Amino acid sequence: MHGKLAPVILFLAIVGCGLSVVAAAESSTRLTTIVVKDMHCAACAKKIATRLYGVAGVLEVRADVQRHTAYVGPHEQKLPSPRAMWEAVEAAGFQPVQLNGPAGRFTSKPAK
Repeated sequence: MHGKLAPVILFLAIVGCGLSVVAAAESSTRLTTIVVKDMHCAACAKKIATRLYGVAGVLEVRADVQRHTAYVGPHEQKLPSPRAMWEAVEAAGFQPVQLNGPAGRFTSKPAK
């Protein structure tokens, strides 16, 4: 019996991995990156992330302090407003330098 199940289990494992790769690729095209002036430590990143989590449509926030960059992952059905994300960073006491995402590339506060 185990001999007959092995190919089925292997197939399911391969299909499962393929779906994970596709989901990761789709989410990366929806990812927003925000370059933030003076984000130089974990405490800075936490302040920024806390404000970004308050923006409608934000599911996940990651920060790379060395690159002064926050990465924002959206909910499946709703993309966060670029302006709201920009303003969230400002509300945390920091200055966004650049925001890149599905809505475009911004080097100043977006209109929407």
